[in-house]
Amino acid sequence: MRDYLYFSKHISYICYPLLKIGIISNLVLLMKKNLTLFLLTLSILVTAQIPDGYYNSAVGKSEAALKTQLFTIVGTHTERTYADLWTDFQTTDKRADGKVWDMYSNCTFTFVTNQDGGSGGTSECQFYNREHSMPNSWFSKAYPMYSDLFHMYPTDKYVNNQRGNNPFGETATPTSTFLNGSKLGTCSFAGYTGTVYEPVDEYKGDFARTYFYMVTAYDDKVSGWVSDQLAGNQYPALSTWSVSLFLKWNSQDPVSTKETNRNEAVFGIQHNRNPFIDHPELAEYIWGAHKGEPWSLSAGLNELKISFSISPNPVQNELNIKTDEPNSSYAIYNLSGQVLKEDRLNIQQSISVNELESGMYLLQLQSGQRKSIQKFIVNK
Repeated sequence: MRDYLYFSKHISYICYPLLKIGIISNLVLLMKKNLTLFLLTLSILVTAQIPDGYYNSAVGKSEAALKTQLFTIVGTHTERTYADLWTDFQTTDKRADGKVWDMYSNCTFTFVTNQDGGSGGTSECQFYNREHSMPNSWFSKAYPMYSDLFHMYPTDKYVNNQRGNNPFGETATPTSTFLNGSKLGTCSFAGYTGTVYEPVDEYKGDFARTYFYMVTAYDDKVSGWVSDQLAGNQYPALSTWSVSLFLKWNSQDPVSTKETNRNEAVFGIQHNRNPFIDHPELAEYIWGAHKGEPWSLSAGLNELKISFSISPNPVQNELNIKTDEPNSSYAIYNLSGQVLKEDRLNIQQSISVNELESGMYLLQLQSGQRKSIQKFIVNK
């Protein structure tokens, strides 16, 4: 399961922004010689389906203005009752095997059968319940926050109760460690020393984007909420240490297929979306490295690019590659998608192409989650 999640997170994070800026037609031309590769790529790209023009009014804005404009887009939704959530979870949080997808535990819960009935829950894997990932005491149990599916998750009752109203964070000295590796303990992340709950790495980005959504979708209410995780204002809304923490998690744990599927499922029920799943780079334009810069629909793709140059092109014997990106690797593909050559790459390096026949090839540079491709021609 973890290998699948790691693969799907990176694939969806890299490919999804292409969907909204017209890259599919280019992919068709590029991949028409390899139908299998094309169909695989196309199936990934259409996982999320943002309605045309949904975020257009946010284009060109940044920081507080961008956050508030997103509020005008996603701040109104079809309100659920608290009782509705039991049934909603069967659509929004179902694993491939039909069981409950619980991010607080690795237990196997059956819908309805293991639903919390009010008693029990003295150890893990007994019951699942309805978790306010943003504790409801922070907003005085008020609706519509109380039943907003974007922060409501089915979770192990025992772990949920142990977490209590503590904020999310990181702890190097846990007082409790749960079966899936999540922890409770004194915060070791700079800026806070209270007790925190630390989810496992594969879900940290999920919760970061949940919190980005909550303080944005309730832009008009968040200043009245009370927690050490919050700033007590409309913007930035999150406390300074929480901004740093969630930006880190958003970057290190990219959007997964699980998240995009859940986003679509909640959209079908509540009729609003989590913009930080659709466009995870938004967080950087509101709180992070791109504050003050105007956001665009193609910004997510730009975030993933690696700048590099190649020469000569066409090439006969040696292809020179120059990049400022450290710790990168390269791969050369033919137009059928086959890897012909790959290796680590220095900042400036020459690669022999003597073994390649005349024709067009693709050179991909990769560093972590970031990739860029350029075409080159071998002419002998």
